[in-house]
Amino acid sequence: MNNLFKRNKYITVSKEPIKKEAQVEKKPSIPGGMWAKCAKCGQTIYKEDLESNNKVCPYCDHHIRMTARERVEFLTDIDTFMEFDRNMKSVNPLGFEGYEEKLGKSVESTGLNEAVVTGKGEILGEEAVICVMDSFFMMGSMGSAVGEKITRAVEKAIDLRLPVIIFTASGGARMQEGIFSLMQMAKTSAALGKLSDAGLLYITVITDPTTGGVTASFATLGDVILAEPGALIGFAGRRTIEQTIKKTLPEDFQTAEFMIKHGFVDKIVHRRDQVKMIKNILAIHRESGRR
Repeated sequence: MNNLFKRNKYITVSKEPIKKEAQVEKKPSIPGGMWAKCAKCGQTIYKEDLESNNKVCPYCDHHIRMTARERVEFLTDIDTFMEFDRNMKSVNPLGFEGYEEKLGKSVESTGLNEAVVTGKGEILGEEAVICVMDSFFMMGSMGSAVGEKITRAVEKAIDLRLPVIIFTASGGARMQEGIFSLMQMAKTSAALGKLSDAGLLYITVITDPTTGGVTASFATLGDVILAEPGALIGFAGRRTIEQTIKKTLPEDFQTAEFMIKHGFVDKIVHRRDQVKMIKNILAIHRESGRR
């Protein structure tokens, strides 16, 4: 007992706490890009499920924006789409500072040369000239090249005696091109006037968002005007209108649902039903001798 508390030179006492072996928590490795989040309901969706559902949220039915290429693939029969004017690009007619850089970034991010894809294809066997705008390219804004591509597509439809279908998605006229952009409203409208004079069918499918000069021109000139559920459709912005008229607008103002109540569109068509609906309209007009 006498040596129990005696200091032993062979024993070293450390003030540092004894470290236990670190326990590494094993977490599942999930590759990036597998999931998407719905902007409306906030639900996380497995991307493969979203793609198989044509980019419609399975929880709240929100129609997520599609690229032009995705929509062409979704709409047309396999290997029937022949693109027009693929390499047409915008220039900078006003020397707008930074415009070339913006165009370059959009080309790089979308793989497109402009904000619209035009061509000829078949929809369940029904042939048509198709124009699809892409909101991911400078918000689908309409510059000279967009207007020219749509005008040429309509003129091609007249030559081929085919109906025209345009899927709209745009923030309006492209501000960097000024009056050159605004002129496209008249040019595309005049071409569609010739299409009508030729007795050919024009179908518009308005998708989210469609605003400004596109709404005020070819988006609202269709013989049949369809819209996707919840699509924003308008000319000026909500806040601008409220400040001008000094009134609070309805909650659903400028939605497809508001527009159909006021006779602005003919029918709201869910994305899953669009191919069959368009095919039926084309067939009816073909059989009636409209073509």
